[in-house]
Amino acid sequence: MKTKLVIFGISGDLGRRKLLPAIEQIIKSGGFDDLSVIGVSRHEVDLETLFEKCEDKHFLDGKLSIYSMDPGEINGYAGLKEHVNLGDNEQLLIHMAVPPLVTTQIVEFLGQSGLNTPNVKILFEKPFGVDFESAEKLIKQTEIYFKEEQVYRIDHYLAKEMAQNVVAFRGRNALFNDIWDNRFIESIEVLGLQKINIEGRGHFYEQTGALRDFVQGHLMQLLSLVLMRVPDNFEWDKMPGLRLEAIRQISHAEPGRAVRGQYDGYKQEVGNPDSKVETFVSVKLLSNQPEWLGVPITLTSGKAMSETKTEISVKIRSNDGAKSNRLIFKVQPDEGIEIQLYVKKPGYGQEFEAQTLKFNYPDGSKLPDAYEQVIVDAIQSQKSLFTSSDEVMQSWRILQPLLDDWRASSASPRLYLKGSDLSSLLA
Repeated sequence: MKTKLVIFGISGDLGRRKLLPAIEQIIKSGGFDDLSVIGVSRHEVDLETLFEKCEDKHFLDGKLSIYSMDPGEINGYAGLKEHVNLGDNEQLLIHMAVPPLVTTQIVEFLGQSGLNTPNVKILFEKPFGVDFESAEKLIKQTEIYFKEEQVYRIDHYLAKEMAQNVVAFRGRNALFNDIWDNRFIESIEVLGLQKINIEGRGHFYEQTGALRDFVQGHLMQLLSLVLMRVPDNFEWDKMPGLRLEAIRQISHAEPGRAVRGQYDGYKQEVGNPDSKVETFVSVKLLSNQPEWLGVPITLTSGKAMSETKTEISVKIRSNDGAKSNRLIFKVQPDEGIEIQLYVKKPGYGQEFEAQTLKFNYPDGSKLPDAYEQVIVDAIQSQKSLFTSSDEVMQSWRILQPLLDDWRASSASPRLYLKGSDLSSLLA
């Protein structure tokens, strides 16, 4: 089936840096020659700038057209529909690479313009709304015009190779599958740290912040892969339901168990001297799932940190005073698995030292980009790596108390210097 992909926000950071390079690689692979792209933009687009992150842009020759319109005005959608010219044996993917506050209006105009027929799929980027209320409104608004099976909510971290490996590693290795509960696991920590600052995305970040941008989506989804039950026979279509089951059991976040910070210079970057938007957040959670009762869970995200890494760290309980072992899933930048063990130090003494067993993908191996996986799965109607509406609402349920507390408080986030260590912010 021929696929047409419409991208709202084609000239934005996501479109240029992630989507077009992913589409280029998909077409380059040779399996999707019938894929064409229509980029929607308010303004005239410079194609050289648009292709700056593409390695072999000639693969997009004849595949990309630009349609100029104001997405906030309904009178442009009839022309878009005509430009798309969707045939009976074709499918249309509509990718919303736009800020969350714009999304609801676009959904309404798409529906009112008839761009919601059964052969249309709509792809949403996180965050899905900016709080519980707006997420609920977006979901209900979408349900008016699109069925749930037409809706693909993207959290591209679920499509990263190592994220997919979390469940596979657990289920295929009895050594770990048999100890995967509160009898043997002492704590779970999910980190998403970046050395970069907001990199000119001030308008977007003022609407979101670290909690909405990283914790509510990426880190909560990675956590669900740790807490969920492994599907029987690795039936991947059951993944969304099992992730939901795990997230439902997590208690509301308590403001007193969260830390928020803002790096020095952020206010100047966004031009808002009164901004209280957090660029760092760490929140402690607990699950009511019987096998996870009492296990502390920490989700932490920050920009302008001393290092860049996204990882899941599982601490194994120690016995008789022995030091704890750790199992670490390294999601990015270098995908792999580490197991921290203690062994006897070589020599005549009886001292012990820490050693690490490592699995890394071979140097030079080309892993598919997460957005390649996302787009291919959407084309093929595979929804296991997409987030359901119930997952979205449960995630907001957990974190909404923090947003409410911060909104009501006159306190500002803790100031920290660019390049700070995680330990200094949690001290």
